[in-house]
Amino acid sequence: MTFGSPEHPQIRRQPDDSGPQTSIIRRHPTGSFPLQSAPSSDEPQTSFIPPSAPGHDDPQTSYIPRPTPVAIGSGRGRPSPVAASITATVSIISGWATAVIATSLIAGWWRTDELFCVAIGFLTAVSAGATIAGLIALLLHRRIGRVLILVGSAVSLMIFAGLFVAGAALPPIVYGIPVLPVASVVLAFLPATKRWTR
Repeated sequence: MTFGSPEHPQIRRQPDDSGPQTSIIRRHPTGSFPLQSAPSSDEPQTSFIPPSAPGHDDPQTSYIPRPTPVAIGSGRGRPSPVAASITATVSIISGWATAVIATSLIAGWWRTDELFCVAIGFLTAVSAGATIAGLIALLLHRRIGRVLILVGSAVSLMIFAGLFVAGAALPPIVYGIPVLPVASVVLAFLPATKRWTR
């Protein structure tokens, strides 16, 4: 069915065979797709990359080893416990000697001067507490241990000074006992003992 006049071109609702052929746009393909040509051997393969063989120059990325820890410092290692052990031994002997002397002094002077014996007993308790706490702290690498040993030794020297001031009759060996607290202080402040407490 056609509409129009000689002055205007005709408008057709359906294509005519006499008109130009136009290509048909299909929504779905009616035929099979052409087969793709096989890739040539010169083209790179990207689907699978095999691991490099042992001894190959390519780096391995599947495993990264953990770095080995390296010590930073002088490299001397752990400090020696010899100085701390000697300090602890001398301090124990010094505390034991101080306790023996204080007990003997209190037993001999209790009937004549009770106040003096109470003072000696108090100083002995302070010396023993400071020395024991200092020994434990020293063996646990604590710096406060050396200070406590110094306090315990100083109180021990005060007890021995009280013996000399009181004028008590003492055996000759007792006069050499003050060497032990002094030795404890010297050993506690040696450089080797200081390194042990760091």
